[in-house]
Amino acid sequence: MPRLLAFAASLRRDSFNRRLLPVLVAGARDAGAEVTVVDLADYPLPIYDGDLESASGMPAPAQALLALLATHDGLLLATPEYNGFFPPLLKNTLDWMSRPEPDGSSGLRHFRNKPAAIATASPGGFGGLRSQQATRQLLANLGMFVLPEAVTVSQAGKAFAEDGSLTDGRLNDSARALGARLAAVATQLASR
Repeated sequence: MPRLLAFAASLRRDSFNRRLLPVLVAGARDAGAEVTVVDLADYPLPIYDGDLESASGMPAPAQALLALLATHDGLLLATPEYNGFFPPLLKNTLDWMSRPEPDGSSGLRHFRNKPAAIATASPGGFGGLRSQQATRQLLANLGMFVLPEAVTVSQAGKAFAEDGSLTDGRLNDSARALGARLAAVATQLASR
């Protein structure tokens, strides 16, 4: 059974991407994955600063996130789009996690060759597509295999039903299928 780490790259309580994440997670769990969902609000990090790193090392929240990633087979991510890119929260979190660990080993080793799936929800008409492209490049730079499949939810303010599902049945099925696809790829890669 694959283990997936999942989070939304938003701290806003009513974030569309926080609402999208459970749909993705349900698909992964239905496909047999064990999914650990984390809230980045529980892992506060300062803005990356090389002087701070030199003085204090990797902050404890980044170490905790990296330890979680080390014990999981893939990453399931729902991220907003800020001015056509991923949010600073995502970049800062991944920047800290990719730094050398306290023992000097590379944090990047926990990203390498693991699959990742990206979904975006946005109030705009493109559904966060530009953010997805930038996020895809960022994760690939860290050594992850990013699934070519992705989900974009446009007009996100109108996209969710009271029960948390997406009102568009096909889109809801696609989001669940993305979680299931990540579970399948993680299983294949872990068996190698």
